[in-house]
Amino acid sequence: MATAASADTAQFESVEAPDLVGLVEAQLTRAIVEGRLAPGARVFEAEIARRMGVSRAPVREAARRLERQGVLVARPRHGFAVRTVSVQEIDDLFEVRISLELTAIELACRKADDAGMARLQALVDTMIREAPPLPQHARIGLDLGFHTLICELSGNAQLHRMFSNMQTEMRMVIALIDAVYDDPGAVATTHNPIVEALRQRNAPAATAAMRVHLADAWQHVRALFMKQHGAAPTSPISKRPRLQKGSTP
Repeated sequence: MATAASADTAQFESVEAPDLVGLVEAQLTRAIVEGRLAPGARVFEAEIARRMGVSRAPVREAARRLERQGVLVARPRHGFAVRTVSVQEIDDLFEVRISLELTAIELACRKADDAGMARLQALVDTMIREAPPLPQHARIGLDLGFHTLICELSGNAQLHRMFSNMQTEMRMVIALIDAVYDDPGAVATTHNPIVEALRQRNAPAATAAMRVHLADAWQHVRALFMKQHGAAPTSPISKRPRLQKGSTP
């Protein structure tokens, strides 16, 4: 589990480029998903601006962008802070993610060309080969890159955009759990059944494989979060994940 951190301890590089806001946003995002800015940590605009060698304006605008993405929260007279996450928010995020990805993979079975399928296979091969020695944030990046590519291959630009907009929040949730990737090589190989069903244009099999894959990730993240942060509130969400239809996650 990431220890509490603040902008005083997180390391930032000096920024010198035309798109200052975008680059500041990228550095803040990386600090958050790597756990260097932990949930609840304040974002000290002046200190971050000093470390990056920029004015406070691009830091403030980058923070506003991350607030719109649900990563930061604004606190009156206290600037911004990294959002804390609850079990219900994890459940909500995975429910939306699964809904999008099941639609995406069904569409990809019909619309993706052979070159796209080859790109998917190449990405899985890269994950299996390179994941074990990589740091957690890089492994998460490869994993989400695979799922984003399936959304791209769906041919539905709106779906692709919606999934892309969820990625920072998803990275933040997964980054809270140090043990998500106990065996990175084994996790990487779990993508193979998805690709195989896609290449066969077998929509039912591809959907079932994706359902199992995502339900397992949801269950693992949820269980570890509850272990580290306490039990879920007494509500229907305590029975999640519940994705029995068409598979046995």
